[in-house]
Amino acid sequence: MRQEHNIEQPLDNLNQASEYIENSVCPECSGQITHNDTGGESTCEDCGLIFKENRIDHGPEWRAFTSEERDEKSRVGSPTTRLMHDKGLSTTIGWRDEDANGKSVPDGQRALLQRLRMWDERFRAKNSHERNLKQAFGEINRMASALGLPKSIRETAGILYRRAVEKDLLPGRSIEGMSTASLYAATRQHGMPRPLEEFSDVSRVKKIRVQRAYRYLSRELELKIEPELPTQFLPQFASSLGVSDEAEQRSREILEVATENGVHSGKNPAGLAAAALYAATHLTNEQLTQETVSEVAHISQVTIQNRYKELLEVYEKDI
Repeated sequence: MRQEHNIEQPLDNLNQASEYIENSVCPECSGQITHNDTGGESTCEDCGLIFKENRIDHGPEWRAFTSEERDEKSRVGSPTTRLMHDKGLSTTIGWRDEDANGKSVPDGQRALLQRLRMWDERFRAKNSHERNLKQAFGEINRMASALGLPKSIRETAGILYRRAVEKDLLPGRSIEGMSTASLYAATRQHGMPRPLEEFSDVSRVKKIRVQRAYRYLSRELELKIEPELPTQFLPQFASSLGVSDEAEQRSREILEVATENGVHSGKNPAGLAAAALYAATHLTNEQLTQETVSEVAHISQVTIQNRYKELLEVYEKDI
């Protein structure tokens, strides 16, 4: 526990206390004295002795006991986001024909309100640069929602696409292709890779164009992305296939043995993960079919059959 030190009793005077603080030496244990700007305290790092306390309350001056009261009294808006071309700083006229008090707008003013909405929407994207970002971020949000990706990955994809626009990488390439490549790169940067086939399924461009856009984006932005590991695909595949925890753990063991023996080198990590899950379910008597695993993992049945034999052979030798 930290003890608070009253500098008026054990020390001779305030000047002596200030001298200790200036020298950054604790009189009790000769430890280092540090000052915390957030809490306004000067404390010893070793014994926790408090020399100076000036608590700062960074919260609002009002109190609220329910969420409704908090929303009514709050004077701030939503935080800025990288997923909007204006970072969420501009205002938007709502589409409800109601005033601030919730009352219906008279019929004579609805036409005027509709024109204001139209001009507000036009002025939010004033030039081609902002219109480009607006369309791309809409695509990123649409695809991320279809794939069930978290907000952190969407934000990273927005940052990557904005960097690509700033470096003038868009000429000659489609907005859909570059936005899909940015989202794919973001999943790999966060250590949550997905098979490229899943992105091409929800995108408006073909797989080969997404591959080319990703290579170009990674090279020009000098992205440091580590190679995909087969174990990174296991949680997603196991959840989609509904296998047991025992089967998932056994598949992880199979992949670890394969990695130690170098079987994974030069092979598709998603294919290895799918084959390991298929092998594990047979060892745990769940026995998924190759067709079911192929549909979920977007890997051909021939690949699963070949990798499945290789993994079981190495795993049985290790056991």
